[in-house]
Amino acid sequence: MGEFVGIRFGHIKPGSSEVEWYFLSHIEVDGIGGFAKLLRERGADLRDLPRITHPAPLSWGSFVRSIPQLLGPRRRLKWKALPTGSPLPPNSPTPAVAWHVFSEEQTAKIRRSARSSQVTVNSLLLKYLDRVVRPYLEDPSKAIPWMVPVNMRGKADQPEDTANHSSYVGIRVFASEGARDVQRHIYESLAKGRHCANWKAFDATRFTSPGMKRHLIRTDRATSQWNLGSFSNLGVWDADKHIDAPGCQGAWLFAPPTLAIQLIGAGCVTFQGKLSLTLHVHPDLTTAPEVPAEWMRRWVREIETGFPETC
Repeated sequence: MGEFVGIRFGHIKPGSSEVEWYFLSHIEVDGIGGFAKLLRERGADLRDLPRITHPAPLSWGSFVRSIPQLLGPRRRLKWKALPTGSPLPPNSPTPAVAWHVFSEEQTAKIRRSARSSQVTVNSLLLKYLDRVVRPYLEDPSKAIPWMVPVNMRGKADQPEDTANHSSYVGIRVFASEGARDVQRHIYESLAKGRHCANWKAFDATRFTSPGMKRHLIRTDRATSQWNLGSFSNLGVWDADKHIDAPGCQGAWLFAPPTLAIQLIGAGCVTFQGKLSLTLHVHPDLTTAPEVPAEWMRRWVREIETGFPETC
């Protein structure tokens, strides 16, 4: 389809404000695998990678039960006018990217804020992101469909532990809903085994032709719903700071790929106590860096506004 499917990673060396960007193909790795690969190449001793703990079984039954959803109507949301930016060569990473790294103290506040709200950091951050993006839609009251990737290590087998083990659940968030509602949507989808169904749906495409695959993508049938974007959290890495390889030190950034059927890619990762956010936008929406930069400023402000008053 001519899409750029590189997963975006960034490294900011200690004492620097410049980002070194790396792009690893989502065909070969997922977010967890790609990050592990980069750290290992720089001298980190990483053994077992994170595994899924949710008990939903990986079976074809979950796929069969999901067929009505896969066949359901697709409704794309319309955007207000945005700055367009400069044309981008085909199969190139977008320049419309922004990032932010929180300090260890701020990261601890984010975790406390999530605990006080009785939600995960993931649910809290996604709700704030939803709130930030919503005013730029033609109808901000509409439910926003989001993709939330799910790590399938521990259920699905691949030849390499860094290979793509990523499935997902699709959720819809309404303007009136809070972080607890976002979390409820995610856990209800997991309980129904929709991440397992989507993994099996991908397996099923082995029996389809390249032409059929292109048709599924063009008609928004490659996923269980059209998604405004995806939000992926790689979790907490090396909280005890055992990784001391010089090439690994500093801050790390991550964002999942964007696609024409999924215009926003937002990601976070916590490395050695510091949580980072990265946000980039598909060229079909804009290539203007000021758009994600403004969204990032608003996202960070939403997060910091929610910090507990006493720590």
